[in-house]
Amino acid sequence: MRWFFIAETGNQKILSKMNKKALLAVAMAVLIPLISYFWLKQASDNATAIPNHYLPDTIINHIAKGKMANDTVWHRVANFHLINQLGDTVSLYDLKGKLTIMNYFFTSCRSTCPLIMQNMLKMQQSFAKGGDAMSAPDSSIVQFISFSVDPETDSVARLKKYADHYGIDPGNWWLLTGNRDSIYNYAFQELKVDKFDSTPVNPDFVHTTRFVLIDKNFNVRGFYNGLDSTSLDKLSKDIGLLMLAVDDNPEQLPFDPVLMAIFFAITLVVTIIVIRLIFRKKNTNGSTAATITTQE
Repeated sequence: MRWFFIAETGNQKILSKMNKKALLAVAMAVLIPLISYFWLKQASDNATAIPNHYLPDTIINHIAKGKMANDTVWHRVANFHLINQLGDTVSLYDLKGKLTIMNYFFTSCRSTCPLIMQNMLKMQQSFAKGGDAMSAPDSSIVQFISFSVDPETDSVARLKKYADHYGIDPGNWWLLTGNRDSIYNYAFQELKVDKFDSTPVNPDFVHTTRFVLIDKNFNVRGFYNGLDSTSLDKLSKDIGLLMLAVDDNPEQLPFDPVLMAIFFAITLVVTIIVIRLIFRKKNTNGSTAATITTQE
């Protein structure tokens, strides 16, 4: 009986340790995937996507790491030479390293143009140095460009009067006039203001409420409704993202989803194996205790 008591007492201690290990293994099996899930969810929510490119020109196919890959060559809007409200001939490619917002208007418009220009003015003021709307806009960040769709009427003097009426600072906002065909061809062939919009644009009179965002490489990065506050908020956000972007690639999640799936699978398999081994030892110890009892 003494050996039975010693064996039973030792077995209880072993079983107690085994129960703790089993509980720990079960806790690991539950907590590891749970913690990983919340970490992945937070990482996904915090991942920031840079604004998309628009208007692909060509797609180049090539082999990368033994697999077929595609590289897209995005449309680079052409240069222009037009005249601004100060009578200066200006060009887009002089604006190196700046983001550009473009729109269309005409000075005699009494419908949507005043609202569009007021919204553009608010956006220009939001980029004032130090965030002070009374300060001069920081012309090193964003350039605003408004093309007149009635250039025959909108002379330099008329544009200057219009700009003064709205309080437009010419430092980073050009009101442009020039050859009508050049302005209209630019709208449809370069900016493609009629694409991705349910509202058709009259080719004979470009009266559109769209704002077009151009990045530092002169690629189109977004179309926005100049009358919609939600769309304009997105424009402001996209400008901020492009200002901070190191390159033109969308920021990826801070993990490889495939590797994380493999990690989950391995963790699950290891946990199951550990639990089975623990319970197998527990059953073996139980059988040993039963054998000792029978022998006594």
